[in-house]
Amino acid sequence: MEDDQFILEPTHPYGTPTRTFADVNAETARTAQRYKEIITQSRVSWDVSYGLVKKLGSGGQGVVFLADRGGAFGVTFRLALKFFRPDGYPDIEVYREEMARLARVAMHLARVQQDHLLDVYNVVEYDGIQVLAMEWVDGYDLRCLLTPGILERVKANVDRDRWEYVNDVIVTRTPVQLRLKPGVAIAILRECLEGLGALHREGLVHGDLKPANIMVKRTGNCKIIDFGSALALDEPPTRPTWTPRYAAVEVLEGGRQTQASDLASLGYILFEMLSGQFPFTDCEDGVEMVAAKRELPDQLEELLPPEVAANETLINLLRGLIAPDPAERFVTAEEADLADGGATEFQRQLVKGDLAAEYANEIRHWLSELD
Repeated sequence: MEDDQFILEPTHPYGTPTRTFADVNAETARTAQRYKEIITQSRVSWDVSYGLVKKLGSGGQGVVFLADRGGAFGVTFRLALKFFRPDGYPDIEVYREEMARLARVAMHLARVQQDHLLDVYNVVEYDGIQVLAMEWVDGYDLRCLLTPGILERVKANVDRDRWEYVNDVIVTRTPVQLRLKPGVAIAILRECLEGLGALHREGLVHGDLKPANIMVKRTGNCKIIDFGSALALDEPPTRPTWTPRYAAVEVLEGGRQTQASDLASLGYILFEMLSGQFPFTDCEDGVEMVAAKRELPDQLEELLPPEVAANETLINLLRGLIAPDPAERFVTAEEADLADGGATEFQRQLVKGDLAAEYANEIRHWLSELD
């Protein structure tokens, strides 16, 4: 066959051929040469576009969208984009300064690679607005899972035996909201402690732990999300942001956010999971909230369900997380998980009493019943 002959016959069902073998061979050679050039460069760049699918949430810091990142051959990759709002800062220079700090924290976080921390992919500046490209987590945040309507959705989708099992092992109703059974609550806590431990070892602080910032994946595992308030211990933010209901006593009193304050926030979340109470609803101002948080460790037995209040390990675990004095809390997330009186000790009790379950699988099954 001569070099100028067509690759396909004109009668081929895909249409009339337009390239010769010589054309194809030349293109192949050019592509091979271009490959060699690319892999010896010190820098590459290309355009990336994102399709905004829907809004996932919004708050004081900005808006998060579910997005599809375009790729070659028409493929897309689903992720989340957070657009940081510039209003609320004194001027654009302060905004840029804070965005630069957050960018450094985000890229530090991206190197941690811990399974229970949200993956961060990139920081982009788009027309002067900072955008954080990050993992999209398919699941439900803990705030959503504690709302009464969730249990009603399960009831509508399961038979009576399964309904009783869910209430006995996973989650049940209280007069206020839902409460998780101790085994499930501690399974979620332990994964959060693992994530926090990795974060803290890097000298980072989350700064705004709350139920809405804990995602429970459809796999049954958890991830800590939303690092818009995160900080490095050696570089505090220009304007600290946190949620008063879950902030540590010392933070409410004007102190800095620290790794110890992260543990207190996680302790208040554990209290909510175990009690089914939306905490500190009667507090009308910061003074009353500080007083309530100082009193909470001594009130646990009367505020928690009998099955929880009777367990000394659970009570001590909570007290070690929410102690008003940071010096009286667990020193690290690892200690809260693994030390005597930590979360692991309670799980061992469940195993010894033949009461343990494969909680990730239990949670996965429960979430599947919400659809």
